[in-house]
Amino acid sequence: MPHSLRRRKTSPLRALCFSLALAPMATAGLIAGSGDALAVEFETWLHGSSLMGDPKYPDGFEHFEYVNVNAPKGGVARQALQGGFDSFNVIIPKGEPASGLGYIYDTLMTSAYDEISSDYGLIADAMYVGPNYSYVKYRIREEARWHDGEPITAEDVVWSFEKLTELNPQQRFYYSHVSKAEVTGEREVTFTFDQEGNRELPHIVGQLMILPKHWWTGTDANGEQRDISKGTLEPPLGSGAYKIGDFSPGKYITYDRVDDYWGKDLNVNVGTNNFNQLRIEYFRDDTVLFENFKSGGFDFRVESTAKRWATEYEFPAAKDGRVAKEVIPDKSSGVLVGFLPNLRREKFQDPKVREALNYVFNFEEMNRTLFYDQYERISSFYFGTELASSGKAEGKVLELLEPLKDKVPAEAFEPYVNPKVESREDLRDNLKKALDLFKEAGWEPRTEVDEEKRPEGFLHSMMVTLGLASDPTKVVMRNEKGEAFEIEYLLNGTNFERVALRLQASLERVGIKMTPRVVDSSQYVNRVRSRDFDLIYTGWGQSLSPGNEQQEYFGSESADREGSANYAGIKNEAVDELITKIIYAKDREDLVAATKALDRVLLANHYVIPGWTLAASRIAYWDRFGHPDPLPMLSVGFPTIWWWDEAKAAAVEAKN
Repeated sequence: MPHSLRRRKTSPLRALCFSLALAPMATAGLIAGSGDALAVEFETWLHGSSLMGDPKYPDGFEHFEYVNVNAPKGGVARQALQGGFDSFNVIIPKGEPASGLGYIYDTLMTSAYDEISSDYGLIADAMYVGPNYSYVKYRIREEARWHDGEPITAEDVVWSFEKLTELNPQQRFYYSHVSKAEVTGEREVTFTFDQEGNRELPHIVGQLMILPKHWWTGTDANGEQRDISKGTLEPPLGSGAYKIGDFSPGKYITYDRVDDYWGKDLNVNVGTNNFNQLRIEYFRDDTVLFENFKSGGFDFRVESTAKRWATEYEFPAAKDGRVAKEVIPDKSSGVLVGFLPNLRREKFQDPKVREALNYVFNFEEMNRTLFYDQYERISSFYFGTELASSGKAEGKVLELLEPLKDKVPAEAFEPYVNPKVESREDLRDNLKKALDLFKEAGWEPRTEVDEEKRPEGFLHSMMVTLGLASDPTKVVMRNEKGEAFEIEYLLNGTNFERVALRLQASLERVGIKMTPRVVDSSQYVNRVRSRDFDLIYTGWGQSLSPGNEQQEYFGSESADREGSANYAGIKNEAVDELITKIIYAKDREDLVAATKALDRVLLANHYVIPGWTLAASRIAYWDRFGHPDPLPMLSVGFPTIWWWDEAKAAAVEAKN
């Protein structure tokens, strides 16, 4: 969604100490230690869950602390994206679903923006956790309704889970430890797990998007049978605060607030969903998109380009205050983004090659000349959190790595440090180190005649000698088979072309030909899904409670599955073992140690040439809105917790 500015796990991507709050008329539960897994059996239904300790909000709380309970309802919030859409089916990994479809659907539980890894009842009013986390039950609110007035049922929940895992390979893998979902009461659904002690499983099934079985298995206005396995542009029936309004495929979509929304007075919804309409515009070209923002074509944007933030917000509306700019710090999440070589390609399978590419990359020069020194280099898969490794391995981290020492590089026990270029000597030394690593991996640069520049006759040769014509020779990196080392860098649009050209020039110094390949959004998605790439720039957001999603990111089972988030194709036994340690961590201390150990192994294998980040969100918006002050820790929250301010809007219009 356009408003999702933080790398928060709004989908089921969390783990660790599953602690629950009591629901109405509850009595105390029982928690007792029992070896590697906690022997847990709660004796009652519970109103919320947290993976970081006790939930902040008690049973019966009135509203989240960060919302404006008196926020007026009205106005329009307009956002924009680069790309397009061709479907309203959100669960299948085909086509381009419209952004914002989450506005029309409710989930069993919903997250708080000021609390890490904590959820409270939305469609469900309570949950019940079985012994040792062997199953979880959710109780559906009696008043929960679809937009057509039909009740949301336990059958809807089971059907939604079954279709999601049947039709979406990534979700099937993620929920692979849910062995069964079944209706066990009039308003009760039970999810049974094939393992015990996985504290995250009861929590993440509560984040399922629930779909209306009766609508999807029915017929459309023409009497045609609907098919949830296929894309559709028929606006689907929802249960959330908004429904689809006007739209034009690939151009725009509007979401209209539902006046009789069944959940509008729930404590988790007080002060939210304040706009009468949400509108999302689509643009093929990023420059056109930004020009549209400058002219007032839409209201809110997150600026991802350092150069633009530094130099292009001098237009009249920004100067006179009609457009506001803010930098919102992010202290709640971690991230690893970078250049990901496709390990399924033979040329990238030697870690020395991948390490060599990092020595060739000159981040400092790029940061200075392209990014206005706004970024810092990433040095961890959990950068910006307490989960990031540093220094030498010691304590519990060392204890976890010692049994794996025959399966991991020796560097995993040492500090990880990215190469730096702060002088010409550093540049020379880094290139020499890169060439040494390439040679160890079986690749060496050769000086060859460039056929396109081959001298023709004595006069041309003399001109080359005198420097009046280009040198006809070039350096080519080749292996023993004579194969040239060439890379196609796949780009999603033109935003990263400047970066690509700098990287291209750096690689050329060691004889590697890199070809930037710019494609549109749909082509990019399809090529990444099918693993048809050499190199991409992407990564993974991390919460402070890593868990089952690590298997999807880095686990061997996901490496060859089309469409998985294991983009690089990582297959590593030690990585798999450490992911298991994370999932079954007994407490916070064990989780942090296991994550730091995993971080070290991932870094030591050089699976990624680390990129750069800014630990904040740069936002710009036409100043027609009010928002909570301060904003909650985990999200800027636009448009969910913002509201239309009539006085501000009038002041903006007066200056137009």
